[in-house]
Amino acid sequence: MSLESHKKESSNSVRFAVVTLSDTRQLKEDRGGSYLVECLEAAGHRVTLRLLRTDEPAEIEAAVRQAVAAKDVDLVLTTGGTGLAPRDATYETLKHVLDSEIPGFGELFRALSYEEIGPATILSRAIGGLLNGKVVLAMPGSPKALRLAMDKIVLPEAGHLASQTRGA
Repeated sequence: MSLESHKKESSNSVRFAVVTLSDTRQLKEDRGGSYLVECLEAAGHRVTLRLLRTDEPAEIEAAVRQAVAAKDVDLVLTTGGTGLAPRDATYETLKHVLDSEIPGFGELFRALSYEEIGPATILSRAIGGLLNGKVVLAMPGSPKALRLAMDKIVLPEAGHLASQTRGA
């Protein structure tokens, strides 16, 4: 089946979990997570689970496992903890937890990011992969970076990703 055929058969409405990973944010101050929710809903998708956890490996793992276990979640988006700061634990945690990696997600994000911020893109450790048959995409906490990821990668491919993992 061609890429175009796959995309035509993909769902236009995907159910998302949004997980914010931060030591400094509360839900009401979570600009990145709020942006993701607004962006997804404006595109006709649903956010069925929203979590905020600290940048602790056990908290990150538990939140992502909770999100993929939810029957009403097709894709999981995380925001935060992908940088190089000592407290940024998302990359290492997910690298250990994911069943398999989707290397193209991080590669494409950094390539697109390079066009906007130049070599500072090397500071991003965005990562994507599969866990228990669901896609998990870990993105930075910056609203500007999230906008780039959503506009150029996530929204154009969300239905396709969900249908592929469902085996459709």
